[in-house]
Amino acid sequence: MGYIMDLRKHIGHSPLIGVGATTLVFNNKNELLLNLRTDTNTWGIPGGAMELYETIEETAVRELKEETGITAETLELVTVLSGKDFYFEYPNGDKMCTVIVLFKVMNYSGTLKGFDDESKSLQFFPLTNLPAMEKRAEMIVQRILNKTITV
Repeated sequence: MGYIMDLRKHIGHSPLIGVGATTLVFNNKNELLLNLRTDTNTWGIPGGAMELYETIEETAVRELKEETGITAETLELVTVLSGKDFYFEYPNGDKMCTVIVLFKVMNYSGTLKGFDDESKSLQFFPLTNLPAMEKRAEMIVQRILNKTITV
C-alpha cells in the first residue's frame, strides 16, 4: 500500500483512482475464502492495490500471500470492474474509485496463516450463506450469484 499512502500525503482524503487485484479462492466444497478486514470490520475478498512497476498478476499473487499466507500458482482472469458501484470511502475518510481486476485462483499452495494488520480472520463460506461483507465484495458476490460474472 506504499504508493497509495505516498499519494495520500499530498492529496489527503480526496478521491483517487486506484487499480488493484482481487482473488477468488474456492475450496473443494465450492466455498469462497473471505478475510475479516481490520479497517472496516467486515468480511472481504483478498486483494489490494497495485504498486509501482508491478504487473496486475504480481499484485494478485502478492496481496493473496500477504493477507492469507497462500500462494496462487495459477490465476484466471475473470473480469475488470469499475464505476460508481466500486467507489469506496474508508473509515478514515480516504475516498477511492477502484478499478478491480478480478482473478480466480485455479490452484494454490501453502496453508492459511495467522492474522496480520489487514485481516482478523480467514474463513471459507458457501456463496449461499455469507456474512456481512464490505460493499465491493458484496457487489462481486452478487454478480456471481446473478451470473453476470462467471467463475
